[in-house]
Amino acid sequence: MRIAVISDIHGNIKALEAVLEDIKKREADTIVCLGDLVGYGPFPNEVVKRIKEEDILNIIGNYDTAVVWNDIKYIQDNELNRNFALGWSVAEVSEENKKYLKRLPDDIVIADKGKVITFVHGSNRSVNEYLKEDSNEAKEAVEELKGDILVCGHTHLPYEKRYGNKILINDGSVGKPKIGNPNSTYCILEFDENTEKVEFIEVPYDYESVAKAMEERNFPKKLIDSIRNGK
Repeated sequence: MRIAVISDIHGNIKALEAVLEDIKKREADTIVCLGDLVGYGPFPNEVVKRIKEEDILNIIGNYDTAVVWNDIKYIQDNELNRNFALGWSVAEVSEENKKYLKRLPDDIVIADKGKVITFVHGSNRSVNEYLKEDSNEAKEAVEELKGDILVCGHTHLPYEKRYGNKILINDGSVGKPKIGNPNSTYCILEFDENTEKVEFIEVPYDYESVAKAMEERNFPKKLIDSIRNGK
């Protein structure tokens, strides 16, 4: 089974379109989205619309939760979120799309070929917990995992880490990567009874058109720069 894993699109429709096109070429059996469709980017409603049109399996992210409830406690309480990003997203995302986000599950579990895979946004303990590579939190989360593979997003940094017979995977970010360049990142997980293989993929896209759309909407320079430099 080949599962394409995407997450952290953050209102970046151009990045999402490029990644979905790349996934089609690689012939994945299914796509799982780990949430954070909205927040930061200029096209949140377009992103939700495309995810719904493609009927992609999806869970709720911490920024999605913050927008649904208009509550900063689910995201980083910094100047950018408090003074612009959260308020803009709350006002921009339609009520219909907020209802869609609100109904999303906290996790998805797929059992196939003798493997149990748990898909979450932050961690299997909290929607906004960061499982950074080689961190104590990551080790503890895997130890608590009831299954074989834990797949998360939220940090925007892709990696694979094995803990004995268990695997922790982070797919990175489609719409707001932090890999030091603007390319979208996602992964394809392929497995059977005996083996697991993770392929991390970078996809270039027209990030400059997204940056210009942000400029037209008077987004903060810091946020625009992050789209251009992947930081």
